[in-house]
Amino acid sequence: MILDFTGTGPQAKGPINHCGDYADGNFLKKWLAPILRNLADTPERMAELDVNEGVVPLIEMRFPPPGTLLTPVFPAPTNARTFVILRLLGVLAGALAKAVDGRMPADQETIRYTGVYGQDRDGRPYLMREVLGGGSGGRYYADGEDTIHIVPDSRNLPTEFTESRFPVLVERLGLAVDSGAGEFRGGLGYEKHIRMLRDGYFMSIADRSILSCWGVNGGQAGRPFEVTIDPDGPHQRTVGALTDAEPVRAGEVIRIRTTGGGGWGDPLGRPPTAVARDVQWGKVSVDGAREDYGVVLVNGAVDPLATQSLRAGTRAARSADPAFFDRGPGYATLSGGAPNSDLDWLDGATRG
Repeated sequence: MILDFTGTGPQAKGPINHCGDYADGNFLKKWLAPILRNLADTPERMAELDVNEGVVPLIEMRFPPPGTLLTPVFPAPTNARTFVILRLLGVLAGALAKAVDGRMPADQETIRYTGVYGQDRDGRPYLMREVLGGGSGGRYYADGEDTIHIVPDSRNLPTEFTESRFPVLVERLGLAVDSGAGEFRGGLGYEKHIRMLRDGYFMSIADRSILSCWGVNGGQAGRPFEVTIDPDGPHQRTVGALTDAEPVRAGEVIRIRTTGGGGWGDPLGRPPTAVARDVQWGKVSVDGAREDYGVVLVNGAVDPLATQSLRAGTRAARSADPAFFDRGPGYATLSGGAPNSDLDWLDGATRG
């Protein structure tokens, strides 16, 4: 397999440039190769495949000249290079999905760093920082997994540890519902509520706050990363995914919702009973069941006639030529208004 990165843009001013091994590409090969397991003909066979050093000679990496995002030259900053690696995983998975009629997982973004800092009640400086996971993409045979972590030894900090060492209260740690609707839905990210007991500051190094994780083969894009301070309060405000010193008053809550995975397949193809179960389990809201899946619930039970009618109306109102990838509404804000890329159709043709 030849992976040719010709055409990569110039190195960035911010710290997202890939660090390192473009001389031979072995590091990236080992990061990207596990995606190839999804090419197995059955999920059972996929589970039997191990990716090890033997994959290195099977992949040829072709890098552009020095000075690009993948071949940065000092002093280009590289601190948050993980985001480029994760985006490369999504690019490879998307290219393979187009080659195998969608039999690849939808997109995911499963790492971001958040934290709070300030002074504790004794006047000593503190920093509480954690790596929060996110949802993985839906697959052609199963839903995505919730709140996964791809970086070794990275987990949300236990509440007991956090509250015993820092002037905060963790008031909620649960799932961020409604992500990546599909025949097989995307996995869910975290929803975490942290109440500050003293004035302090919030920090975040995260991606996918504008561009959602793409859904594939009719699946919808995932839920983006989002941070809200003082939700439903007098000082409610949304904080950017890249922020270093957002002031937070004592008593205010920081609501963190991490990224959800994209969905796989048409949401209207998901069995209504599965949607009702998702609602019962708190993974899909009642509104999400109606709007995303066309399922009408009455007292938690599926209304068959109303569901059939709603789904028929939704299908009739659709475009006759849907895109293969759904990038979510944020894409239009970065593309000059275009809802999709020219690459988002299987035949590669441009859509106006």
